[in-house]
Formats: sequence, structure tokens, C-alpha cells
Amino acid sequence: MINQVGQIMVYVNNQDKAVKFWTEKVGFTVISEEENGQGMRWIEIAPANDVETSIILHNKELIAKMQPELNLGTPSLMFFTQNLDQLHSHLVNENVIVGEIVNMPSGRVFNFADSEENYFAVMEKSE
Repeated sequence: MINQVGQIMVYVNNQDKAVKFWTEKVGFTVISEEENGQGMRWIEIAPANDVETSIILHNKELIAKMQPELNLGTPSLMFFTQNLDQLHSHLVNENVIVGEIVNMPSGRVFNFADSEENYFAVMEKSE
């Protein structure tokens, strides 16, 4: 049986630009970077304090050629934070496209876009 979400694959047009966005603007860290010697490269990133689930940044064009049947759309990811206002302000100060904070039945939420205008959401959630 499945007991954990291990990695989430995100297919991007520019891996270096994506790594720069996630590490410099959002505060993630690079866990590993691999290359198979045949031009395929992937970078594993995660929040600095989270090692249970990570994001793998893949080259969208290369994956499309290798496996044309895959859906390469960006998954709808919901991140959690304990301080929504602080994160919202930080991303605004980093010139990230950020939506307004919205009150939902499950908590306060806002969305933001990466450097390729893929949108993600963040919800305030205490431990």
C-alpha cells in the first residue's frame, strides 16, 4: 500500500531558471541534481525543513520527446505555511506574481506563479 507522497514531477521549459526561482525566491533547497549522461537532467528540490516530499524539475521538451503520452501540465500543488502573511510579503518583495489572500472554509490561502507562470497555492496551517 502507498504510505507517502515521495516526489512530485514538475516539467519546466528552463530548469536553471526554475531552480533559481524555487531556491532564491521561495527558499527551497536543492537536494540533488542528476544527469544520466544522455542529456537527461533532473533536479530535486524541497522546502528547507521538509524531507518527506520533494519536487523533481524535469526538462519538459526532452520528456515530451521521450514519452509523448505523458501529461506534462503543471500539477495543482497546495503548499502549507505557518505564517501566511510573512510568506505573502516575502514573495511580493521578491517580485513574484502573487494573488490576494482569500479566506476559505479550510483556511486562508493565496496563489503565486513561478518564472514560467505556473500557479501554485499556499494555505496557512499550524502544526
